[in-house]
Amino acid sequence: FLLSHLAFIDLCYSSSIGPKMLQNLLVEEKTISFSGCFAQLYFSSAFATTECFLLATMAYDRYMAICKPLIYSAIMTRRVCKELVVGVYTYGFLNSVMQTVLTFQLSFCDSNIIHHFYCADPPSPCPLL
Repeated sequence: FLLSHLAFIDLCYSSSIGPKMLQNLLVEEKTISFSGCFAQLYFSSAFATTECFLLATMAYDRYMAICKPLIYSAIMTRRVCKELVVGVYTYGFLNSVMQTVLTFQLSFCDSNIIHHFYCADPPSPCPLL
């Protein structure tokens, strides 16, 4: 049950990043609209956060199976698993909404062109030959 949700989240995460990445590899002009950036940031953050929480839920499930095998089936019922998954999706998507909204409330007053892939570090002064 939990593995099927993990596979679904992985598929969605790849689908939220892959198309724009492929477009950037094939097209000379590598731009993204503000709304496209907003959507891509939201969905990639939502699926990444949801995946992390789902992995934590899966770890808890395995912990219960190993450490409390006699009462595992009584504790981890189908209903409990469904409630955990609903909580994981809810918290993942709400967390992503907060992060995305707070990110886009920042003021961006400089150039909107990034000359390197990773934004946190400036490009090296001399390119490697």
